[in-house]
Amino acid sequence: MMSTALPLRSAFPALAAALLFGASTPLAKLLTTSLPPLLLAGLLYLGSGLGLGALLVMRRVRERRRAQAVTRLHIARAELPWLLGAIAAGGMLGPALFMLGLAQTGAAPASLLLNLEGMLTALIAWWVFRENADRRIVLGMVAIALGGVLLSWQPGAAALSPGALLIAGACLCWALDNNLTRQVSNNDALLLACLKGLLAGVTNTALALAGGAALPALPDAGYAGLVGFAGYGVSLVLFVVALRTLGAARSGAYFSVAPLFGVLISLAIWPAAPGGLFWVSAALMGLGVWLHLSERHAHAHTHTPLSHSHPHEHDAHHPHTHDAAEKTQAPHAHAHRHEALTHSHAHYPDIHHRHPH
Repeated sequence: MMSTALPLRSAFPALAAALLFGASTPLAKLLTTSLPPLLLAGLLYLGSGLGLGALLVMRRVRERRRAQAVTRLHIARAELPWLLGAIAAGGMLGPALFMLGLAQTGAAPASLLLNLEGMLTALIAWWVFRENADRRIVLGMVAIALGGVLLSWQPGAAALSPGALLIAGACLCWALDNNLTRQVSNNDALLLACLKGLLAGVTNTALALAGGAALPALPDAGYAGLVGFAGYGVSLVLFVVALRTLGAARSGAYFSVAPLFGVLISLAIWPAAPGGLFWVSAALMGLGVWLHLSERHAHAHTHTPLSHSHPHEHDAHHPHTHDAAEKTQAPHAHAHRHEALTHSHAHYPDIHHRHPH
């Protein structure tokens, strides 16, 4: 039997991303009475982009001081359409649709409808991008999604109003974003998340100000920026790493437990006894995560020749050598080529295993 060390390590970035994003909701809620929704979304994204930009600068300075190979901040021209599509869908159109829908919909139905994102992410990954879907993964996704529905369920909450349709459209945009980001996930995760945060933040903030919103007080802007840096920025970096390792459907499933973390943090801020549905929801989500963690997908498969660059260690897929003068600390990143290889082992639909089934 396969050890659980590998799946636990692989799942950690997605679960950590869910924790940070889930925490951002109750923390950002503290500002909803003083900032318009679209301006708040813009400030959250700006905090993400600016914070990650500072980390990129700090990393570059550290690499030069230690005489390390400087990480190349580059995205191949052929991959730019994927990235720009992800930013347009998930960073610009998605938040705009969500804020418009939220203005016409109560908090409970909005929370219920947000559970569509994980399901739509998985469906697009399975049907459009042909990502592998074992029975265990499908059942785990269903359990997590059902847990999310129960977590936010209120009678009559799912009525198809115009606002609900707008929120459903936002979820579709975010699901597209997740799958498009997967196509460029071999690039530097800090760079991808920084670009998305800056472009989405500038766009949403500009739209809010053009719509009549006033400039926020400095303490409010600073607080929103900090929440955005952790809940949108660091969270997105971890999610990109998860996409690189797990693929879109599995990463989206783990990320779907974010509302559970959000409720737990809300209860810590505004203490109250959770209802019975909370525990049922937690059990279903725990079952779904366990089904994913206990997955074993192994078969003979062939790797076609491939050239790319991403952080890696020397293993069965990276047996290349380096010149004596090259830095080979693990993990390290550089352009490298994979030759054709046929073998069998347990694997996920990561950047090296996107073969058909």
